[in-house]
Amino acid sequence: MGTVTLGVSIAVPEPYGSQLQELRAGFGDAAAHGIPTHVTLVPPTEVEADRLPAIRAHLAEVAAAFRSFRMRLGGTGTFRPVSPVVFVKIVDGAGGCDHLQGEVRDPDGPLSRDLAFPYHPHVTVAHGISEESMDLAFTTLAEYAAEWICEGFALYEQGSDGVWRKLREYPFGSGPTCVPAQAGSPADQAAGTAGAAGS
Repeated sequence: MGTVTLGVSIAVPEPYGSQLQELRAGFGDAAAHGIPTHVTLVPPTEVEADRLPAIRAHLAEVAAAFRSFRMRLGGTGTFRPVSPVVFVKIVDGAGGCDHLQGEVRDPDGPLSRDLAFPYHPHVTVAHGISEESMDLAFTTLAEYAAEWICEGFALYEQGSDGVWRKLREYPFGSGPTCVPAQAGSPADQAAGTAGAAGS
């Protein structure tokens, strides 16, 4: 069946998601419109396609046992010079993200994998662009703030065109599905036409 490249993340809701995505594009990050604004739980991971049913079942089990938590963004940070990334910081909710990603990457589960760096939840707003543009992103969003209640996460697949598309949403507990749509993003357009493929 071949392999697929998957990722698991918390979507940043509207109006913040599209706002940050457009800003990222404006800074010169060519990948911006193929990456819905998010907080990564599992980074891009190549797996055998026949593992998808087990992965979906695992994510549903994790989500069912988890509860909503507050997310608040504030200001900017960077991983430079180690990694060419500027991000918006998570000032409330980092602990919830950390606990959730640990459950998703359970060593005994189908998404177990090592990370290149210690887990540090964040919202990327610039990646791999010029130093001047990275500096602009850092200063432009220095006073940025957003807040919402995180009530779920989603599974995404990266297409051959580099675009990340939502496969399925996983609401916490028995509550409503609250992985937010991001107006105009390729991921949600694809999800809307294909339905939940089973981001």
